[in-house]
Amino acid sequence: MYRCVLPLMLAASSLVAQAQTHRFFPANALRGELVITQFPEVQLNGQPARLAPGARVKNESNLWVPPAGLSGQKLTVHYTIESSGLILDVWVLNAAELDNKLWPRTPAEAASWQFNPGNQTWSKP
Repeated sequence: MYRCVLPLMLAASSLVAQAQTHRFFPANALRGELVITQFPEVQLNGQPARLAPGARVKNESNLWVPPAGLSGQKLTVHYTIESSGLILDVWVLNAAELDNKLWPRTPAEAASWQFNPGNQTWSKP
């Protein structure tokens, strides 16, 4: 009987541990507030925007989620923009990632700050 419970407990604890760690984001990822209004339409930092066809959205545990399932929620995210200006990748931030307060919100900030991909931190010159 206990043999069945132990694997479930281990799986649950690993999900909690994973949710509290930092993921690796690309240097072109920006931070913002995202609200999915009427998929694929969104509000990004209070401005209308659109998700790209094939946009990938990952939740706090780094699992892919359908964007329409997050409709109406105000989410703090990291995101990337494709060359056409559409939002391509979205990561909903977990508590550990939210603690990293210094993250660029605009391409101009990203261009003028220094990114350390090893520890996923930004510094202002």
